[in-house]
Amino acid sequence: MPRLAVGGLDLTYDVVGDGDLVVLVMGTGAKGNVWTLHQVPALVGAGYRVATFDARGISPTPRPAGDPFPRMTIDDLVDDVAKLIEHLGAPAHVVGTSLGARVVQELALSRPELVRRGVAMAAHGRLDEVNRRLSAGERELFDTSMALPAEYKAAIDAVLYLSPATLRDPRKARDWLDVLAFSAGRMDPGERGQREVSAHLENRLAAYTAITKPLLVIAFADDRRIPAFLGREVADAVPGAQYVEIPDAGHFGYLEQPQKVNQLIIDFLAERAGPLKGNQ
Repeated sequence: MPRLAVGGLDLTYDVVGDGDLVVLVMGTGAKGNVWTLHQVPALVGAGYRVATFDARGISPTPRPAGDPFPRMTIDDLVDDVAKLIEHLGAPAHVVGTSLGARVVQELALSRPELVRRGVAMAAHGRLDEVNRRLSAGERELFDTSMALPAEYKAAIDAVLYLSPATLRDPRKARDWLDVLAFSAGRMDPGERGQREVSAHLENRLAAYTAITKPLLVIAFADDRRIPAFLGREVADAVPGAQYVEIPDAGHFGYLEQPQKVNQLIIDFLAERAGPLKGNQ
């Protein structure tokens, strides 16, 4: 994969397709190739040039001597995406999920000249108290060198990240649990650095009233990690933003309901969408 030198590290990225540029921004702890299962083929098929990348902390990221994880801020993550867009050819459509959605929102606010349209999935302008305490517990697991048993962590992650509609299907539940158990393990330092970013996120809803770029907020009705009401708050704050809530989808809704998610994104980027309020 190509690499781009930004802020003292090499950001790994990939670009496929032709047409207007779309940059996909993944959430906490996940590699950019998660997008390649569903979103990249759909966007390339719709005539876009699509960039995925491993964010700071996922791309090899140096950490100060004696520090257990690399230090970074939300501004660092936003600046990395800005430099990638400038390198590939601005402006770009930008699509993000979870922490990646926060990056999209902050980029649209601070560097509007780089953004055509933004899509924020599992969006949030603040974190609710349950999420804050859950995140604190996850950071403590790393800081105390603890790792949950793989099967138990897989079950917890299934409940946190997937819709009950997915888990009601025994075959889907088994498949997801197998994948989650395979990827279970002690949090690595890069992910711990990204989780520290979330620990310091401020309430930005008032600031988002100054966003001028078209924004589509996609919330997932069964999202326990970033509840849908937090996404609605973002859509209500950003002038002219559109809001869609997808039923039977959890935090991984872009993987559980990819056809619905992809069609919403493609229609919005092509400016084919009318007012998108309510459930889809």
